[in-house]
Order: sequence, then structure tokens, then C-alpha cells
Amino acid sequence: MNIVLVPGLWLDASTWGEVSPALEAAGHRTHPLTMPGVGEPASRSAGIGIADWVGATVAEIDRHDGDMVLVGHSGGGNVVYGAVDARPERVTRVIFVDTFPPTDGGSIWDFPVVDGVVPFPGWESFEEGEVADLDEQTRAELGARVKTVPERVPTDALRLSDERRRAVPATMITSTMPEAQIRAIIQEPPAWAAELAALERLEVIQLGADGDPTGHWPQVSRPGALAEAILRAIRRIE
Repeated sequence: MNIVLVPGLWLDASTWGEVSPALEAAGHRTHPLTMPGVGEPASRSAGIGIADWVGATVAEIDRHDGDMVLVGHSGGGNVVYGAVDARPERVTRVIFVDTFPPTDGGSIWDFPVVDGVVPFPGWESFEEGEVADLDEQTRAELGARVKTVPERVPTDALRLSDERRRAVPATMITSTMPEAQIRAIIQEPPAWAAELAALERLEVIQLGADGDPTGHWPQVSRPGALAEAILRAIRRIE
């Protein structure tokens, strides 16, 4: 399989560095991406929006022949789902890492803008469960690697138009919410979870046991477990 790895906000391709080797050792080809405008000042990133991030992912799909698996972490889930919408016939499976598929018109989140870009807001801005498995050293190391993102990206509306996207096999790898809670949301979905409930072939993989904090950045805190979960999802289609 070709596995396209899309990071969440403030991260670049290097944050998949401890996940890719296990995927490649299993015989797959990984393509970790850095999104357009990441780390760039406003003078070079002001015109970049979520459609450009989706476009960069679609371009990566088009560069390769054969089966394509898309993996999106956090806000990268919006990006890969937009790419699925654009190329449903090319994507064999889409994998959401601790994030939900967005609805048409949905956005990532609203974060403070500084000097025309969105900087990393600091660990204190996240809930305890999201950072529970990041010790101080890991927080410091990851915090030193984060980059700004273009101002428009977090709040841009994602546009979806091809309902064939819902037939593409999907996996949610959840690390901050128990699988049982996700299943309950699917049973009575609020408006923001309508797309989740509409997925025709959905698998949920809970990364840790109940009560075992895994946090929102498993590619850093538990890369081996995340790689195994991705491989487990891929084995469903081999």
C-alpha cells in the first residue's frame, strides 16, 4: 500500500518519523507530508487555506499508482477526508487518528492569530486527557518542533460534494475517547457527527485500554502502538 500521512496543525512530516519505519517494515510505502505554508510568515502564507492542504494531498495521491491509504491526525482528518471526497475511487481506506470526519462546511477550530499566522497555543490550552501521556521532556521536545500554520486553515470551511466518500472504508483510531462513547454518538448523532454516522464501512480501534491515558499525539507518545493500529486497519483490506 501507499500510505499518505497527514499531520495535524503545527506539525510537519517529521512527526511521523517513529511511525513510518514500522509501516515500511511491513512492506508498505509511506509518504509523510508537510502542508503548504507551515512555518511560513504571513507574507508567504496569507493566501493558503484548507483547500490548498486538500489539494496537496490529492496531488500526492495522483503521483502514485496502486492502492492508497490516507491517514490524518487531528486537523489532518479534515484534510484527508477532503481528499477522499476528491478521489473516492483511488482511496482504499481512510484512517482518522483521534479525530472525527468533518461535515460539509465544517472547520478544524478557532485559534488565536498572531502576526497573521496561528502559532501553537501552548500545552495549557489543551484538556488534561489530551496531554496525559506526555511527560515534561516530551512536551518540551515536541514544543520545540511545532510550527505556525496559515491564518485561514483552522477556520476555513471544508467543502464536500461526492457522496461516494461515505462508501470508502474508514477507521477511527481513538486515543482520547473510549470506543463505547463513539458508538453512542453514532447511535444518536448530533449535527457535527452526521458524517461519522453516514460512513458505510466504519471500524473503531481504541488505542489504549479504558482508564489508560493515551493522549492526542500518539505518533509521539506511543508510535509503536499507533503503527500497529494502522497496520491492523490496513490488514482489513489486504
